Amino acid sequence: MSPDEIALIRGSFNKVRPISVQAAELFYGRLFEVAPGVRALFKGDMAEQGAKLMATIGMVVASLDRLEKVLPAVQELARRHVGYGAQPAHYAVVGDCLLWTLGQGLGAEFTPDTHAAWTKAYGVLSDAMIQAAA
Repeated sequence: MSPDEIALIRGSFNKVRPISVQAAELFYGRLFEVAPGVRALFKGDMAEQGAKLMATIGMVVASLDRLEKVLPAVQELARRHVGYGAQPAHYAVVGDCLLWTLGQGLGAEFTPDTHAAWTKAYGVLSDAMIQAAA
């Protein structure tokens, strides 16, 4: 990832952080709307799940300039998700819902360049997760 792409992602995520509870609610609401079958994979408290999601995204965003440091944790997360019932096809849906959520939260500030940077970052991470889960 280029320094400009990383800066776009970090800057946009910093704007989402103050509304992280609402962003997580939007994300899961959208996910369960477009892929209702995945709802059964979530057994716990959704507020806690949302907090974990936002914390994980924050950790990855902070590490984008040194992905080699965070990839082992991301790969382990993917292996755990297999036990929850996650399938490779879910990653594309999750990515679409993430981008949709960012668009809702950022509005006009979710520019085409910012969208492209998030798409690229998610692609790198989801590819690594799919490979680790296989």
